[in-house]
Amino acid sequence: MKYSDLLVPLACFPIGSSPDFPMSRYLMKLQATINELKLLFGFSVNTTSHSEKVISAIGGALGIAGIMWVMHMVVQSQILSVNSSVLIIASMGASAVLLFAVPHGALSQPWAVIGGHLISAVLGITCVKLLGHGPWVAAFAVGIAIGAMYYLRCIHPPGGATALTIVIGGADIDALGYEFLWMPLALNILVIMTVTSCFNWFFGWRRYPVHLAHKLKKPVSPQSSDRQYDLTQEDFAAAMQELDSYVDITPDGLTDLLELAKKHAEKNITHPAQIIAGRIYSNGKLGRLWSIRQVVDAAPVNTHSSKDKVIYKVLAGDGGYETHMCLRKEFHNWARFEVEKHNQQWVKVED
Repeated sequence: MKYSDLLVPLACFPIGSSPDFPMSRYLMKLQATINELKLLFGFSVNTTSHSEKVISAIGGALGIAGIMWVMHMVVQSQILSVNSSVLIIASMGASAVLLFAVPHGALSQPWAVIGGHLISAVLGITCVKLLGHGPWVAAFAVGIAIGAMYYLRCIHPPGGATALTIVIGGADIDALGYEFLWMPLALNILVIMTVTSCFNWFFGWRRYPVHLAHKLKKPVSPQSSDRQYDLTQEDFAAAMQELDSYVDITPDGLTDLLELAKKHAEKNITHPAQIIAGRIYSNGKLGRLWSIRQVVDAAPVNTHSSKDKVIYKVLAGDGGYETHMCLRKEFHNWARFEVEKHNQQWVKVED
Protein backbone atom coordinates (compact mmCIF):
# COMPACT_ATOMS: atom_id res chain seq x y z
CA MET A 1 0.00 0.00 0.00
CA LYS A 2 1.25 3.44 -0.88
CA TYR A 3 1.80 6.07 1.77
CA SER A 4 -0.56 8.44 -0.09
CA ASP A 5 -3.36 5.87 0.21
CA LEU A 6 -3.12 6.08 3.99
CA LEU A 7 -3.52 9.85 3.98
CA VAL A 8 -7.02 9.83 2.48
CA PRO A 9 -8.85 7.99 5.30
CA LEU A 10 -6.77 9.73 7.96
CA ALA A 11 -7.61 13.14 6.54
CA CYS A 12 -11.30 12.49 7.25
CA PHE A 13 -10.70 12.82 11.00
CA PRO A 14 -9.54 15.77 13.12
CA ILE A 15 -5.91 15.90 14.16
CA GLY A 16 -5.33 13.86 17.31
CA SER A 17 -8.48 11.76 16.87
CA SER A 18 -9.36 8.36 15.45
CA PRO A 19 -12.45 6.86 13.81
CA ASP A 20 -13.58 5.72 17.27
CA PHE A 21 -13.09 9.13 18.87
CA PRO A 22 -16.46 10.67 19.98
CA MET A 23 -15.69 13.97 18.27
CA SER A 24 -15.19 12.17 14.95
CA ARG A 25 -18.55 10.43 15.25
CA TYR A 26 -20.13 13.77 16.13
CA LEU A 27 -18.65 15.46 13.07
CA MET A 28 -19.75 12.65 10.77
CA LYS A 29 -23.29 12.83 12.19
CA LEU A 30 -23.27 16.60 11.73
CA GLN A 31 -22.14 16.21 8.11
CA ALA A 32 -24.92 13.67 7.48
CA THR A 33 -27.47 16.09 8.95
CA ILE A 34 -26.20 18.92 6.77
CA ASN A 35 -26.44 16.71 3.66
CA GLU A 36 -29.99 15.74 4.58
CA LEU A 37 -30.95 19.40 5.02
CA LYS A 38 -29.46 20.17 1.60
CA LEU A 39 -31.68 17.53 0.05
CA LEU A 40 -34.76 18.79 1.90
CA PHE A 41 -34.15 22.36 0.74
CA GLY A 42 -33.30 21.26 -2.80
CA PHE A 43 -29.78 22.65 -2.59
CA SER A 44 -28.39 20.60 -5.49
CA VAL A 45 -25.16 20.85 -7.45
CA ASN A 46 -25.26 23.26 -10.40
CA THR A 47 -23.45 21.72 -13.35
CA THR A 48 -23.27 24.82 -15.54
CA SER A 49 -19.91 26.47 -16.20
CA HIS A 50 -18.93 29.94 -14.97
CA SER A 51 -19.17 31.30 -18.52
CA GLU A 52 -22.76 30.02 -18.83
CA LYS A 53 -23.71 31.75 -15.58
CA VAL A 54 -22.14 35.03 -16.73
CA ILE A 55 -23.85 34.81 -20.13
CA SER A 56 -27.20 34.29 -18.41
CA ALA A 57 -26.67 37.29 -16.14
CA ILE A 58 -25.64 39.56 -19.02
CA GLY A 59 -28.60 38.37 -21.10
CA GLY A 60 -31.06 39.08 -18.30
CA ALA A 61 -29.65 42.58 -17.83
CA LEU A 62 -29.94 43.27 -21.57
CA GLY A 63 -33.51 41.97 -21.64
CA ILE A 64 -34.68 44.35 -18.92
CA ALA A 65 -32.58 47.19 -20.38
CA GLY A 66 -34.34 46.63 -23.71
CA ILE A 67 -37.76 46.97 -22.06
CA MET A 68 -36.66 50.11 -20.19
CA TRP A 69 -35.31 51.71 -23.36
CA VAL A 70 -38.37 50.93 -25.51
CA MET A 71 -40.77 52.14 -22.83
CA HIS A 72 -38.72 55.30 -22.39
CA MET A 73 -39.11 55.95 -26.12
CA VAL A 74 -42.86 55.41 -25.80
CA VAL A 75 -43.05 58.00 -23.03
CA GLN A 76 -40.88 60.47 -24.98
CA SER A 77 -42.92 60.09 -28.16
CA GLN A 78 -46.16 60.90 -26.30
CA ILE A 79 -48.01 58.90 -28.96
CA LEU A 80 -49.81 56.87 -26.33
CA SER A 81 -51.46 58.34 -23.26
CA VAL A 82 -50.25 55.76 -20.78
CA ASN A 83 -49.07 56.55 -17.28
CA SER A 84 -45.31 55.93 -17.14
CA SER A 85 -45.64 54.24 -13.73
CA VAL A 86 -47.28 51.15 -15.29
CA LEU A 87 -45.20 50.88 -18.47
CA ILE A 88 -42.75 48.35 -17.02
CA ILE A 89 -44.26 45.23 -15.47
CA ALA A 90 -42.36 43.81 -12.50
CA SER A 91 -43.10 40.21 -13.50
CA MET A 92 -40.83 40.70 -16.52
CA GLY A 93 -37.91 40.41 -14.09
CA ALA A 94 -39.03 36.86 -13.28
CA SER A 95 -39.48 36.10 -16.98
CA ALA A 96 -35.93 37.31 -17.60
CA VAL A 97 -34.63 34.71 -15.14
CA LEU A 98 -36.35 31.90 -17.02
CA LEU A 99 -35.60 33.17 -20.53
CA PHE A 100 -31.90 33.77 -19.97
CA ALA A 101 -30.98 31.30 -17.20
CA VAL A 102 -33.17 28.42 -18.43
CA PRO A 103 -33.72 29.20 -22.15
CA HIS A 104 -34.44 25.56 -22.99
CA GLY A 105 -36.86 24.93 -20.13
CA ALA A 106 -40.49 24.11 -20.89
CA LEU A 107 -41.60 27.11 -18.79
CA SER A 108 -39.47 29.44 -20.95
CA GLN A 109 -40.77 28.63 -24.42
CA PRO A 110 -42.67 31.24 -26.48
CA TRP A 111 -46.19 29.91 -25.95
CA ALA A 112 -45.54 29.59 -22.21
CA VAL A 113 -44.33 33.22 -22.00
CA ILE A 114 -46.95 34.77 -24.28
CA GLY A 115 -49.90 32.68 -23.16
CA GLY A 116 -48.91 32.69 -19.50
CA HIS A 117 -48.75 36.47 -19.26
CA LEU A 118 -51.70 37.38 -21.52
CA ILE A 119 -54.13 34.76 -20.23
CA SER A 120 -53.29 35.58 -16.61
CA ALA A 121 -53.74 39.28 -17.38
CA VAL A 122 -57.15 38.72 -18.97
CA LEU A 123 -58.28 36.77 -15.92
CA GLY A 124 -56.84 39.35 -13.53
CA ILE A 125 -58.59 42.24 -15.26
CA THR A 126 -61.86 40.31 -15.42
CA CYS A 127 -61.68 39.51 -11.70
CA VAL A 128 -61.19 43.19 -10.85
CA LYS A 129 -64.11 44.26 -13.06
CA LEU A 130 -66.48 41.63 -11.63
CA LEU A 131 -65.31 41.31 -8.03
CA GLY A 132 -63.41 44.51 -7.28
CA HIS A 133 -60.27 44.56 -5.15
CA GLY A 134 -59.27 42.75 -2.00
CA PRO A 135 -57.05 39.94 -0.73
CA TRP A 136 -59.53 37.22 -1.66
CA VAL A 137 -59.84 38.61 -5.19
CA ALA A 138 -56.04 38.57 -5.54
CA ALA A 139 -55.89 34.97 -4.33
CA PHE A 140 -58.71 33.93 -6.66
CA ALA A 141 -57.09 35.65 -9.65
CA VAL A 142 -53.75 33.89 -9.11
CA GLY A 143 -55.43 30.54 -8.51
CA ILE A 144 -57.61 30.67 -11.62
CA ALA A 145 -54.61 31.88 -13.65
CA ILE A 146 -52.63 28.82 -12.56
CA GLY A 147 -55.50 26.53 -13.54
CA ALA A 148 -55.93 28.20 -16.93
CA MET A 149 -52.21 28.03 -17.70
CA TYR A 150 -52.24 24.34 -16.81
CA TYR A 151 -55.14 23.49 -19.10
CA LEU A 152 -53.88 25.66 -21.95
CA ARG A 153 -50.34 24.21 -21.62
CA CYS A 154 -48.65 27.56 -21.10
CA ILE A 155 -47.41 27.39 -17.49
CA HIS A 156 -45.18 30.39 -16.88
CA PRO A 157 -44.70 31.28 -13.17
CA PRO A 158 -44.37 35.05 -13.81
CA GLY A 159 -47.89 34.90 -15.27
CA GLY A 160 -49.22 34.47 -11.72
CA ALA A 161 -47.29 37.61 -10.74
CA THR A 162 -48.91 39.48 -13.65
CA ALA A 163 -52.40 38.52 -12.45
CA LEU A 164 -51.50 39.61 -8.92
CA THR A 165 -50.04 42.91 -10.16
CA ILE A 166 -53.28 43.76 -11.93
CA VAL A 167 -55.42 43.15 -8.84
CA ILE A 168 -53.22 45.11 -6.43
CA GLY A 169 -51.76 47.58 -8.94
CA GLY A 170 -54.02 50.50 -8.09
CA ALA A 171 -55.92 53.15 -10.01
CA ASP A 172 -53.45 53.52 -12.89
CA ILE A 173 -53.85 49.89 -13.96
CA ASP A 174 -57.60 49.96 -13.31
CA ALA A 175 -57.91 52.93 -15.65
CA LEU A 176 -56.34 50.98 -18.49
CA GLY A 177 -58.70 48.03 -18.24
CA TYR A 178 -58.23 45.56 -21.08
CA GLU A 179 -55.94 48.04 -22.86
CA PHE A 180 -53.33 46.82 -20.37
CA LEU A 181 -53.05 43.66 -22.49
CA TRP A 182 -51.34 45.39 -25.41
CA MET A 183 -49.85 48.43 -23.68
CA PRO A 184 -47.76 47.82 -21.74
CA LEU A 185 -47.98 44.01 -21.44
CA ALA A 186 -47.76 42.88 -25.08
CA LEU A 187 -44.98 45.37 -25.81
CA ASN A 188 -43.03 44.20 -22.75
CA ILE A 189 -43.34 40.59 -23.93
CA LEU A 190 -42.37 41.45 -27.51
CA VAL A 191 -39.23 43.30 -26.43
CA ILE A 192 -37.90 40.72 -23.98
CA MET A 193 -38.55 37.81 -26.35
CA THR A 194 -36.85 39.67 -29.21
CA VAL A 195 -33.81 40.34 -27.04
CA THR A 196 -33.83 36.68 -25.90
CA SER A 197 -33.89 35.33 -29.46
CA CYS A 198 -31.20 37.72 -30.72
CA PHE A 199 -28.91 37.37 -27.71
CA ASN A 200 -29.02 33.58 -27.54
CA TRP A 201 -28.48 33.29 -31.30
CA PHE A 202 -24.82 34.18 -30.76
CA PHE A 203 -24.37 31.04 -28.66
CA GLY A 204 -25.06 27.88 -30.63
CA TRP A 205 -25.96 25.79 -27.58
CA ARG A 206 -28.46 28.40 -26.35
CA ARG A 207 -30.55 28.95 -29.49
CA TYR A 208 -34.07 30.09 -28.61
CA PRO A 209 -36.73 28.72 -28.92
CA VAL A 210 -35.40 25.32 -27.93
CA HIS A 211 -36.70 23.79 -31.17
CA LEU A 212 -34.01 25.73 -33.07
CA ALA A 213 -31.29 24.30 -30.83
CA HIS A 214 -32.47 20.74 -31.51
CA LYS A 215 -33.10 21.36 -35.19
CA LEU A 216 -29.64 22.77 -35.84
CA LYS A 217 -27.84 20.21 -33.70
CA LYS A 218 -26.21 17.37 -35.61
CA PRO A 219 -27.51 13.95 -34.56
CA VAL A 220 -25.03 11.72 -32.77
CA SER A 221 -24.65 8.38 -34.52
CA PRO A 222 -24.24 5.46 -32.11
CA GLN A 223 -21.16 3.33 -32.57
CA SER A 224 -23.27 0.20 -32.68
CA SER A 225 -26.93 -0.58 -33.09
CA ASP A 226 -27.08 -2.54 -29.82
CA ARG A 227 -25.99 -0.77 -26.65
CA GLN A 228 -24.23 -3.05 -24.20
CA TYR A 229 -24.24 -0.81 -21.13
CA ASP A 230 -27.00 0.54 -18.89
CA LEU A 231 -27.04 4.26 -18.20
CA THR A 232 -26.00 5.22 -14.68
CA GLN A 233 -26.43 8.27 -12.49
CA GLU A 234 -22.76 9.08 -13.12
CA ASP A 235 -23.44 9.04 -16.87
CA PHE A 236 -26.24 11.55 -16.41
CA ALA A 237 -24.03 13.78 -14.26
CA ALA A 238 -21.32 13.75 -16.93
CA ALA A 239 -23.88 14.42 -19.67
CA MET A 240 -25.34 17.38 -17.75
CA GLN A 241 -21.88 18.88 -17.34
CA GLU A 242 -21.18 18.43 -21.04
CA LEU A 243 -24.55 19.98 -21.93
CA ASP A 244 -23.55 23.09 -19.91
CA SER A 245 -27.10 24.38 -19.74
CA TYR A 246 -29.34 24.65 -16.69
CA VAL A 247 -31.72 21.68 -16.61
CA ASP A 248 -34.99 22.30 -14.79
CA ILE A 249 -35.00 18.93 -13.00
CA THR A 250 -33.24 17.69 -9.88
CA PRO A 251 -30.71 14.85 -10.08
CA ASP A 252 -33.07 12.66 -8.01
CA GLY A 253 -35.93 13.46 -10.36
CA LEU A 254 -33.74 12.61 -13.34
CA THR A 255 -32.77 9.22 -11.93
CA ASP A 256 -36.39 8.48 -11.02
CA LEU A 257 -37.34 9.29 -14.60
CA LEU A 258 -34.61 6.94 -15.84
CA GLU A 259 -35.81 4.10 -13.62
CA LEU A 260 -39.41 4.51 -14.78
CA ALA A 261 -38.27 4.58 -18.40
CA LYS A 262 -36.26 1.37 -17.84
CA LYS A 263 -39.31 -0.31 -16.33
CA HIS A 264 -41.32 0.56 -19.43
CA ALA A 265 -38.49 -0.71 -21.62
CA GLU A 266 -38.46 -4.02 -19.76
CA LYS A 267 -42.13 -4.72 -20.49
CA ASN A 268 -42.74 -7.70 -22.73
CA ILE A 269 -43.49 -5.79 -25.92
CA THR A 270 -43.16 -8.06 -28.94
CA HIS A 271 -42.40 -7.05 -32.49
CA PRO A 272 -45.73 -6.54 -34.33
CA ALA A 273 -46.73 -9.75 -36.11
CA GLN A 274 -48.61 -7.88 -38.82
CA ILE A 275 -48.70 -4.38 -40.22
CA ILE A 276 -52.36 -3.38 -40.32
CA ALA A 277 -53.92 -0.33 -41.96
CA GLY A 278 -55.06 2.32 -39.50
CA ARG A 279 -52.66 1.32 -36.73
CA ILE A 280 -49.74 3.40 -35.45
CA TYR A 281 -46.17 2.20 -34.97
CA SER A 282 -42.90 3.48 -33.51
CA ASN A 283 -39.29 2.65 -34.33
CA GLY A 284 -38.36 2.94 -30.64
CA LYS A 285 -35.38 5.21 -31.26
CA LEU A 286 -34.23 8.17 -29.17
CA GLY A 287 -33.82 11.86 -30.01
CA ARG A 288 -33.92 12.94 -33.64
CA LEU A 289 -34.00 9.34 -34.89
CA TRP A 290 -37.36 8.66 -33.21
CA SER A 291 -40.44 8.51 -35.44
CA ILE A 292 -44.14 7.65 -35.20
CA ARG A 293 -45.91 6.42 -38.34
CA GLN A 294 -49.52 5.56 -39.06
CA VAL A 295 -50.39 3.10 -41.84
CA VAL A 296 -52.94 4.96 -43.95
CA ASP A 297 -53.54 2.17 -46.47
CA ALA A 298 -52.13 -1.24 -47.26
CA ALA A 299 -52.31 -3.79 -50.05
CA PRO A 300 -54.69 -6.74 -49.58
CA VAL A 301 -53.42 -9.82 -47.79
CA ASN A 302 -51.58 -12.41 -49.91
CA THR A 303 -50.53 -9.78 -52.46
CA HIS A 304 -47.36 -10.60 -54.38
CA SER A 305 -44.31 -9.52 -52.39
CA SER A 306 -43.20 -6.98 -55.01
CA LYS A 307 -46.60 -5.24 -54.80
CA ASP A 308 -47.27 -5.74 -51.10
CA LYS A 309 -46.90 -2.10 -50.14
CA VAL A 310 -48.21 0.26 -47.48
CA ILE A 311 -48.85 4.00 -47.47
CA TYR A 312 -47.95 5.69 -44.20
CA LYS A 313 -47.99 9.15 -42.68
CA VAL A 314 -45.43 10.37 -40.16
CA LEU A 315 -47.32 11.68 -37.11
CA ALA A 316 -44.34 12.72 -34.96
CA GLY A 317 -40.57 12.76 -34.90
CA ASP A 318 -38.23 12.41 -37.86
CA GLY A 319 -39.96 13.46 -41.10
CA GLY A 320 -43.04 14.79 -39.34
CA TYR A 321 -46.30 14.99 -41.34
CA GLU A 322 -44.77 13.53 -44.51
CA THR A 323 -46.51 10.74 -46.43
CA HIS A 324 -44.58 7.91 -48.07
CA MET A 325 -45.02 4.45 -49.56
CA CYS A 326 -42.82 1.40 -49.07
CA LEU A 327 -42.93 -2.39 -49.07
CA ARG A 328 -44.78 -3.91 -46.13
CA LYS A 329 -41.67 -5.94 -45.33
CA GLU A 330 -39.57 -2.76 -45.10
CA PHE A 331 -42.14 -1.14 -42.82
CA HIS A 332 -42.27 -4.30 -40.68
CA ASN A 333 -38.48 -4.24 -40.25
CA TRP A 334 -38.64 -0.54 -39.30
CA ALA A 335 -41.50 -0.88 -36.77
CA ARG A 336 -40.48 -1.94 -33.28
CA PHE A 337 -43.87 -1.84 -31.54
CA GLU A 338 -47.39 -0.49 -31.85
CA VAL A 339 -48.29 2.73 -30.02
CA GLU A 340 -51.30 4.83 -29.15
CA LYS A 341 -51.78 8.38 -27.87
CA HIS A 342 -52.61 8.79 -24.18
CA ASN A 343 -52.69 12.16 -22.39
CA GLN A 344 -50.87 13.85 -25.28
CA GLN A 345 -48.05 11.26 -25.10
CA TRP A 346 -47.23 8.26 -27.29
CA VAL A 347 -47.24 5.04 -25.24
CA LYS A 348 -46.73 1.38 -26.13
CA VAL A 349 -49.76 -0.82 -26.81
CA GLU A 350 -49.31 -3.76 -24.46
CA ASP A 351 -50.10 -7.27 -25.58
